[in-house]
Amino acid sequence: MLEVRDIDKSFGGLKAVAGASLDVAAGEIVALIGPNGAGKTTLFAAIAGFIPIDAGRVAFLGGDITGLAPHIIAQAGLVRTFQITQPFAGLTVRENIAVGAHLRHAARNEALARAEAVARQVGLGDRLEQPAESLTVAGRKRLELARALATEPRLLMLDEVMAGLNPTEVDEIVAIVGGLRAGGVTILMIEHVMRAVTRLAQRVYVLNQGFIIARGTPAEIAADPIVVEAYLGHGAAGRALAATEGGRG
Repeated sequence: MLEVRDIDKSFGGLKAVAGASLDVAAGEIVALIGPNGAGKTTLFAAIAGFIPIDAGRVAFLGGDITGLAPHIIAQAGLVRTFQITQPFAGLTVRENIAVGAHLRHAARNEALARAEAVARQVGLGDRLEQPAESLTVAGRKRLELARALATEPRLLMLDEVMAGLNPTEVDEIVAIVGGLRAGGVTILMIEHVMRAVTRLAQRVYVLNQGFIIARGTPAEIAADPIVVEAYLGHGAAGRALAATEGGRG
């Protein structure tokens, strides 16, 4: 479904992404992990058309989308969320989600109806008329997910949708994301919460200093000494291995 080949991106003298390649097949959840500053969000932005790339190619559903504008890529069915949530001030939860729904539904009443359905899907059904700016961190994360989901994506790119959440909130988002996959949405996710990665992802790519340094199943990644040294550390790697051996919840 998604093919990313040899992406390079520099900012001045800084090489943010260096020859990165990855694939996402239809129906998968694939995780992209790595330390802060590794280039993960830059790679996401490049795939989704938010920044120009220096070299490489991005293909989606068999078509070349390299260099296309974000709204064209979104119309094709590839949509991303943002790590820093910024709801539209002064609008309700329903109205914020309807902004995304307008990509497919020109009529206001149809967009609002779609917004209500998506809100219920992500656990915001009881807060439809609440001002979006009054939501908690967890609520804003759900809203960011809902706005992207309202566009009816084929592939959804999630940028740290679980950052800043407590364990109970993480479990709730894990259940929602798993449900999206069951409903036919393919997912590529940046995530630091390894318990979520091990429960959700079929495959994992590890990015460090702009380079893809490893790829494999969550269990293979947790046992990879290069990944342990560069990112996980022995404690986190052990917990990740234990989680994969215990099975996904």
